[in-house]
Amino acid sequence: MSYKAIMNKKNKMNGLKLLKLIDKESIKVVFFDPQYRGVLDKLSYGNEGKSRGRERSELPQMTKEIILTFINQIEKILKPNGYLFLWVDKFHLFECKDWIGNFKSIEIVDMITWDKQKIGMGYRSRRRCEYLIIIQKSPRKAKTTWNIHNIPDVWGEKINNKIHTHSKPVELQKQLILATTQEEDIVVDPASGGYSVLRACEETNRKFLGCDLKFGDLYE
Repeated sequence: MSYKAIMNKKNKMNGLKLLKLIDKESIKVVFFDPQYRGVLDKLSYGNEGKSRGRERSELPQMTKEIILTFINQIEKILKPNGYLFLWVDKFHLFECKDWIGNFKSIEIVDMITWDKQKIGMGYRSRRRCEYLIIIQKSPRKAKTTWNIHNIPDVWGEKINNKIHTHSKPVELQKQLILATTQEEDIVVDPASGGYSVLRACEETNRKFLGCDLKFGDLYE
């Protein structure tokens, strides 16, 4: 099966199956937003899925082993110098260093804090940010792989009309796509959720290749 038939579409399918369709070292940029329930587990309110976090709790959840399997496949399809943009919450911010340490050809090179401009849950400090870990495949290069130099490492963007519990900032993702790819390049997102990366690709004339286990048009 060729992935060209599912290009620029909302595909309801397993992200690992999608990644295995893609040729090795053929992709410049991958976005990955693992669907883990780390925040709810760490806070342990006791009413998760009932009166709190019902929408988040109902989503398919990824274990650490599944997340590492995804990253392993992503490492294979990335071109040399290609980028993985990995979304994590504050509870996984330190764990992700160990995740990436399992792989020989990728390393963490930067990070952007996304200020959601909306306060969330928390016993002590209340959550307002998420983190985008910038990971590059070797050989590590910056000047020849990053075309925009005014992206701040703290990015404020409020999401209005949220369509998914894990919605991500379209404008930030657009800037990252513009910084690291050219028109007609393929951008991959194997856990698309609300398909914000698809929208970012449409607005930047890039090709989108993505899917979600729960959301999208039936393909499999």
